[in-house]
Formats: sequence, structure tokens, C-alpha cells
Amino acid sequence: MAPGPSLRYRRILLKLSGEALMGQQAHGISPEVLAALADELVEAHALGVELALVVGGGNIFRGAAGTAEGLDRVTGDYMGMLATLINSLAIQAALEQRQLTTRVLSALEIRQVAEPFIRRRALRHLQKGRVVILAAGTGNPYFTTDSAAALRAIELEAEVLLKATKVDGIFSADPVERSTAEFLPHVSYLEVLNRGLAVMDKTAITLCMEHSLPIVVFNVRQPGNIGRLVRGEQIGSRVSEEKHDA
Repeated sequence: MAPGPSLRYRRILLKLSGEALMGQQAHGISPEVLAALADELVEAHALGVELALVVGGGNIFRGAAGTAEGLDRVTGDYMGMLATLINSLAIQAALEQRQLTTRVLSALEIRQVAEPFIRRRALRHLQKGRVVILAAGTGNPYFTTDSAAALRAIELEAEVLLKATKVDGIFSADPVERSTAEFLPHVSYLEVLNRGLAVMDKTAITLCMEHSLPIVVFNVRQPGNIGRLVRGEQIGSRVSEEKHDA
């Protein structure tokens, strides 16, 4: 499917936290949230956008939490990778119920439910108009799904990394805890690192900086935001080389 003339981005990678799938639940996957997300992705795909997703697993299991409870770090991280696969399969099922062809590619080989991640195969799926869901992070312990999102976005030649959050973008402090936090519409990679802004982990930011991959942090709970972003509307906060590079 050829991209529409009004699109700003031809190929995107969406980073979605596992917590974003919980809705108002304490854990697990909210059917309502999953359905709303699938509808938005279908609408964006219909515009001609090539879609890749990286989803976290914090709604099911967090490696850091397991470590705090006595698990060794490596085991906890692998358990977290498996949680991302569960979320990926749920998103795949929701998209395919809406007749959108989807492939789950896993950094851990679990051939009964997902294809192994092979860059050339993933690129071919995108070129054929399939949504690619990238599970199990990088396949290595000690690396977050933020780092996996940055790595895969670069590997798949995405034009932007969209970081889905529950707030409207980047703030000088947590806006939930501090009402006076300043909204920052544009920041540079170095400013994110130097100020310790809560965008993505340092490895992810550094990867994006080295490859000049812009990051847009936005509120995924606001209906229609994904479509607005790919059309080029000024939604959320942008991280790029310089503040003025919008």
C-alpha cells in the first residue's frame, strides 16, 4: 500500500509499555484498551504507514521486581521477555480480528508461536504491508524494551520512534506528582541525558542520538493521536538533534 500524500512518516516504530495495556486494572490486559489500540493501528495502517511495534511486559512481569524478590537478574529478565511475547500475541490477535495481517518476530526462538527475528524478513514483512510486532526485547538480559525499540527502529530504518505514554509528552518533572512541571515540546538528546529526563533509558537515547533517529513522546490514551502524528501534527514532545529541529 502506497503512503498517502499527506503523511509525514512512511515507516514508524511504536514503543508501547506493558502497563499501557492494563487500563484501570492492577495487572494483565484490558480488553477495552486492547481493542482501542487495535482500532488506532488499523486506522494508521490504512493511511499507508508501515508499522512496527515493540511492547513491554510490565503488566505481567517485571524483571526488576523479580530480582527484588530474590530471583537472579538474568532469570528475571528472561521472564520479562516472555511476558512481552504474551502481550505481542494479544495485540496480533486483536489486529487479525480486524483483518490486518500481522507477524510476531521474537528475539527468543519460540517457533510454535512466533518467527525468529531476522532483519531482512522483518523488512520484507513491512514492505508487504504487514504489521510487525517485535517481541522479547533484544533477546539479552540487562537491556530494556526501550533499548530494544531504539535498536529495532534503527535496524528497520524507521523514520521516527513513537514512545507511547500516559501523559502528554516530556515534562521537567513527573506531572502526576508535581502540578508545576513544565511541558517541554522540543528537547535535544543531550538535554535528555544531562537533565535526566524520564523519556527512555540512556542506552536507548544514545542509540537514537548516534543515528539521528527522532523520538516523539505522546499520550496514547488520547484517541486519534497515532493518526495525527503520522500526518505530521504537533502532538506530544519531540527529541532530536536540536530543540529547533522539529
